[in-house]
Amino acid sequence: MDTARDLAPDHALTRVDVPDDRETRGVVLMLHGGKEHSDRAVDGRSASWRRAAAMQRTIAPTLAEAGYATWLLRYRLRGWNGGAPVVDAEAALRRTDAELPGLPVVLLGHSMGARTAVHVADHPTVAGVVALAPWFPPGESVAALPGRALRVMHGARDRITSARASQAYVERAAAVGADATFVSAGLAGHYMFTHVARWNTFARERSLELLAAAHRGLSDSER
Repeated sequence: MDTARDLAPDHALTRVDVPDDRETRGVVLMLHGGKEHSDRAVDGRSASWRRAAAMQRTIAPTLAEAGYATWLLRYRLRGWNGGAPVVDAEAALRRTDAELPGLPVVLLGHSMGARTAVHVADHPTVAGVVALAPWFPPGESVAALPGRALRVMHGARDRITSARASQAYVERAAAVGADATFVSAGLAGHYMFTHVARWNTFARERSLELLAAAHRGLSDSER
């Protein structure tokens, strides 16, 4: 059994839980962006975390009404640093499973958060990944995605990460058995400052889609 030390701490999670009068049916775990290298701690001034928090405030009420909690993870450090956020995401998934055992989780990641998500997508509770302007370098592993869903949205004006690389990643994920799709965000850039409603709608609707599919699968397995 996991000890408290193995779980993401309270201060690392900004939670919008389902109202007490409703049944919790699953979780959207949000994973924010970052930098390739940085040893700076993530705090409330981090632009990447603040963008994710703004999206959480917009999409969480609808998700809560449908029975889904929305938890935003704050990494310890701002940098990828060879995969440091993966450790934090694994701890957050242990936390969701400890508090809400067996309920499906959708990983909603922006940029580095999407890269983090595809590394932990093989956790037993994960139904799929919703990736916004993801950072998928050439050769990025798809090993955690067979049997999972992947929904990617990327803008043509992104100069930080590559929409073309995202399309190639989706194709590789589909080739190993993922239910993977790519949608263009049009002439949107990386930081989701423009076409905000489009990003929010995609994040919310695709998360609802994947969680609903997970519940259909659970119902079918119980017949």
